[in-house]
Amino acid sequence: MKKILAAMIALMGAALQAEAQQLTRFAVVDMPKVYLAFFRVSRAVREFEEQSARVQAEIDRMTREIQSLQSDRFNAEARGDRTQSMRLENDIYRASEYLKEYYRIKTAELEDRRNKLAQSDVFRSQIYDEIRNIAESEGYSMVLNLKENDILWYSPTVDITDKLIQNLRAKAGR
Repeated sequence: MKKILAAMIALMGAALQAEAQQLTRFAVVDMPKVYLAFFRVSRAVREFEEQSARVQAEIDRMTREIQSLQSDRFNAEARGDRTQSMRLENDIYRASEYLKEYYRIKTAELEDRRNKLAQSDVFRSQIYDEIRNIAESEGYSMVLNLKENDILWYSPTVDITDKLIQNLRAKAGR
C-alpha cells in the first residue's frame, strides 16, 4: 500500500513538473494580409481601392506636371532666358510642396479609412472568433498581430495567417 501511495505521489509530482516546464506557445497573424485576402470582395473594400487608385492617379498627374515644368526650366536655361527659368523654378517649388502636402493628407485619410474598415465589428468578431478557435485547438497561449508589434524575428511555424484565411473562407462558403 505504501509503495502504491509513493508511486502515485511520484507520478503526480512528475506530472506537475512536466506541466510547469511546458513552454508557452505563441503564434503571429499578418492582419493586413487577412484583411486583403478575406474582405477584398466586399463593397467597402472595393470603394477603398477605387479611392486609393484615384489618389494615386492624381499623384501621378502632379508628378508628370512637375517633370514637365523641370523640362521647360531646363530648356529656358539652355536658351539663356533667366527670367523664365526663375519663374519655372518657383512654379516647380510650389507644385512640389503642394504634392508633398497632398500626399501627406491623402495618405492619412486612406490609412484612417483602412483602419476603420479593419476595425468594423463584423470583421473583428469573425477574425477574433476564428483566431480563438485556432489558438485553442492548436495550443497557442498568445497570438500577436505581426504588423502592429515590434517583432524582430519569428519562426514561420508560428504564423497562422494562412490557416486563419482558409478557415474564414470555409466558414463563409467561398
